[in-house]
Amino acid sequence: QVQVVESGGGAVQAGGSLRLSCVVSGLSFDEYAMGWFRQAPGNKYEGVSCVDWSGGMTYYSASVKGRFTVSRDNAKNTVYLQMSSLKSEDTAMYYCVADPPSCADEVDSRSFGYWGQGTQVTVSS
Repeated sequence: QVQVVESGGGAVQAGGSLRLSCVVSGLSFDEYAMGWFRQAPGNKYEGVSCVDWSGGMTYYSASVKGRFTVSRDNAKNTVYLQMSSLKSEDTAMYYCVADPPSCADEVDSRSFGYWGQGTQVTVSS
């Protein structure tokens, strides 16, 4: 059984930083791309950042490029999302996804890939 567990969310003021972590078990972690998606109330799931199996290729949405950094440690079955210069519009539930759908897309559901339960990020201005 695949388990995806996020941590590190919280409340922060605009301009602050947070680091999300995600630990995966139940699959060969170093064979899968990983992604971070987010959902604000009333919105679809937005692809924020993805990283390939090796960590050598990354993707960032235009809204976070230059502020967020994704990385992974295959020895620890863990992927990270370092978020800096946070804005109020970054407020959302953040989900870690193993074998994610296209990071460039917005999706309606969590049907594809292995999703965690999410961690809330709230940025106050």
